[in-house]
Amino acid sequence: MTHEDPHPPEPPGTPEPLDALTDVAGIRVGHARVTGDGALSGTTVVLAPEGGAVAAVDVRGGGPGTRETDALDPRNLVQRVDAVVLTGGSAYGLDAASGVMAWLEEQGRGVRVGPRPDQVVPVVPAACLFDLGRGGDWRARPDASTGRAAVTAAAASPSGAPVAEGGVGAGTGAVAGQLKGGIGTASVRLASGVTVAALVALNAAGSVLDPRTGVLYAEYGAGEPPAHPSPETHAAAQLRLTRAQEALEATGGGAPPFNTTIAVVATDAALVRAQAQKLAGTAHDGLARAVRPVHLLTDGDTVFALSTGRVPLPPENPVALNEILAAGADVLARAIAKAVRAAEGVEGPGGAFLSYTDLYGG
Repeated sequence: MTHEDPHPPEPPGTPEPLDALTDVAGIRVGHARVTGDGALSGTTVVLAPEGGAVAAVDVRGGGPGTRETDALDPRNLVQRVDAVVLTGGSAYGLDAASGVMAWLEEQGRGVRVGPRPDQVVPVVPAACLFDLGRGGDWRARPDASTGRAAVTAAAASPSGAPVAEGGVGAGTGAVAGQLKGGIGTASVRLASGVTVAALVALNAAGSVLDPRTGVLYAEYGAGEPPAHPSPETHAAAQLRLTRAQEALEATGGGAPPFNTTIAVVATDAALVRAQAQKLAGTAHDGLARAVRPVHLLTDGDTVFALSTGRVPLPPENPVALNEILAAGADVLARAIAKAVRAAEGVEGPGGAFLSYTDLYGG
């Protein structure tokens, strides 16, 4: 690059304009919420471009709820998928994937199994998180209609559309330790021109908050030193959390201690399935930075990876994948921080869940 170059390349780590999963060209995201009194759950669908995306998964939690993850094993037949479903409702909520599958079939999208264009079987990997009863009604959970609503919303959104964060979609009833969780998303453009992005439904048994300082774990080592809340603000926040927990225990309320954080990491780099699986695995490092402890028996922590294949990796550089692997962990950690900051507190028959901003402000 010369000094006269009016369009220098973006430096490493420059966020994309939206700082969202949809910064990977062709990826769309749709949310849907379960309706009705006592409902606090929903579904999020990540829709791949026409023709699908190379996909992989890495499951680290001890209590996962998943569908079609074996199809993503690099040793198996399916090469590409058209959608990934993140959903609330525990194992019941996996029914949301049926609605997505039906919609894809109507579009003629899926694995071709016959001579006619309509003879397809859509492969729809899905993972669920535990939010049963958090709105008060144990049976208010996503079903096929919720999945259809979410994929329809994704398909109707323009390419590169913003992604709603906080208590939407699969993050509607999510909690993170003692705080309200939700949906978060982040992206980065690497010096190579590759985009790496993440979307997370944060619903962790572990804590996202350093109890000594009030700083989010995800914000340590993420660039600029994190801003520490004042000691007075932090003390007041801890007191509010303690009183909220005591009130919940006094009434015999509260949700069972089951959780699960589920996420999608996507890139426009051209990855084979084994490389995508490595990306899904290293992205868990970002989850481990942001939530402590993580991957417990009461979590089902699951990360999917998608590759749209727009940018080829240089064949002369066998470790070109490394910067993508590192970026996957970074954007997932940052997506978790954004989920916590975007969440709004809720209070209802299922309990009161305070948000980070309720306690610490902006």
